[in-house]
Amino acid sequence: MRSTHPVRLARTAGPLPVVIVAFPDVQILDVTGPLEVFSMANRLAGAPPPYAVRVVAPKPGAVRTSSGVGLVAARSLGQITGPIDTLIVAGGLGTREAMRDRPLVSWIKRTAPRARRITSVCSGAFLLGEAGLLDGRRVTTHWAACDALQQRFPSARVERDPIFVRDGKVSTSAGVTAGMDLALELVEEDRGRDLALKVARWLVMFLRRPGGQSQFSVQLSAQLAERRGLRDLQAFIADHLDADLSVSALAQSSRMSPRNFARAFGREIGVTPAAYVEAQRVEGARRLLETTGRSVADIAIACGFGRVETMHRAFRRALHVTPGSYRRHFRAVPRGRATAS
Repeated sequence: MRSTHPVRLARTAGPLPVVIVAFPDVQILDVTGPLEVFSMANRLAGAPPPYAVRVVAPKPGAVRTSSGVGLVAARSLGQITGPIDTLIVAGGLGTREAMRDRPLVSWIKRTAPRARRITSVCSGAFLLGEAGLLDGRRVTTHWAACDALQQRFPSARVERDPIFVRDGKVSTSAGVTAGMDLALELVEEDRGRDLALKVARWLVMFLRRPGGQSQFSVQLSAQLAERRGLRDLQAFIADHLDADLSVSALAQSSRMSPRNFARAFGREIGVTPAAYVEAQRVEGARRLLETTGRSVADIAIACGFGRVETMHRAFRRALHVTPGSYRRHFRAVPRGRATAS
């Protein structure tokens, strides 16, 4: 049985070669997102830089992106020789046409064996599939394209929920910014957690998300309410996580019956009051786990969970990890002794 863990092969001396494949009507962030992660890692790591990043395309020169902004590929596919550490295939509106570009698909297929890691961003997974690289593997892509990916490549095991999936030497990520999350994971694998977290902070990324985090999180689904009273209530919830935020208490503060409040909240914000409150409490707990040395028990109380066990269950539902595991993975510099559970 093939291992689903990242493959660790011998590396070339010097900076690790990272090749990002672009094509006409590529999604610009699928290219520039991972590019900025590796470039920032170079700046923060100092000399010698850990990565040598190249953007390539079927032809050198300007590449039209789906947003209308042009990228410049300094080299063509044929000009890339020698071993590659990380091959990244972007996606975007031009993916369908790129799948018909037989020289491009053939190049990916021929090049894959000399790459230590092969990754895709968003619909770039379709190009990996055309190159025969998804057969029998666990994979993902943007949530809107998962069904199409499974239908076109039935031997792949498409997972619709995670923001990225790593199966052996092939890693696939969900839509757009998930490519940056995957790139940060690769930086951590290469150079350690501290550098990856520094990169995330310099890029002012909201959070370094673990691969198992859902594409369909409440944070992404929730929206601001239309009516002023519910918007004010959303702000109150974020600032008073340790308060009584039950439906009955929130309904009373909104001067509504619990039944009408729940209906109005769900209609305007898109999720139930309980799911929204839990997501806000998880978010508050994540910040404290990342930035303080407070114990897990103390954080559970401060964020309104009350008991550690309750916070554990909420983290499992939202992030698929325990609070202690989350802290060990995402906290760079200890600030005092922390109790992890």
